[in-house]
Amino acid sequence: MRKLVYYVAVTLDGRIAGPGGEYDFFPAGDEQQAAAYAAWTNALYPETVPTAHRPAVGLADAPNRRFDTVVMGLGTYRPALDAGITSPYAHLRQYVVSSTLKPDTDPAVTVVPGDPLALVRELKQERKEDGEGLDIWLCGGGKLAGALLPEIDELVIKNYPVVAGAGIPAFDGAFDPTAFDVSERTAFPNGVTLTRLTRR
Repeated sequence: MRKLVYYVAVTLDGRIAGPGGEYDFFPAGDEQQAAAYAAWTNALYPETVPTAHRPAVGLADAPNRRFDTVVMGLGTYRPALDAGITSPYAHLRQYVVSSTLKPDTDPAVTVVPGDPLALVRELKQERKEDGEGLDIWLCGGGKLAGALLPEIDELVIKNYPVVAGAGIPAFDGAFDPTAFDVSERTAFPNGVTLTRLTRR
């Protein structure tokens, strides 16, 4: 079965963005550290780089390694939309969970106005014979992650050495303690720690 993987950057106090959706405050280190970190993560998860930025980092024709589908909430989709980009991950199948977004925003984007759990369960059942063999990337945001917690199989957390103080939490949902096991942890010179965790 395909997995739902929440791959996300998080502050020390568990925020994935500031109160207004800001994410430019995440420290990347000096130029050399930032380049090395970006090269490592881009090589591991090339499909998580937005389509418009892929040529600049040498990923224009890079195949998808881990994911073939992305699921996101309107808050995660909104920055691209505000910039005039209606299909931010054109190299993936794109689903936006929103009850207010127009369904004809872009033919490459499927707007899901209803139950995100039903969507993910359906996507997980797809097999390689159906043409979809890679995993599903949960891109954000916090409310959607909270709603999808019962279906999250793996977390890939990029933990940055910064406290936001306020903002969008990584999970915004009901109290539901859910245990994960650490599978791998990598520390980078810029202070970022990438941890992969699997559901118990």
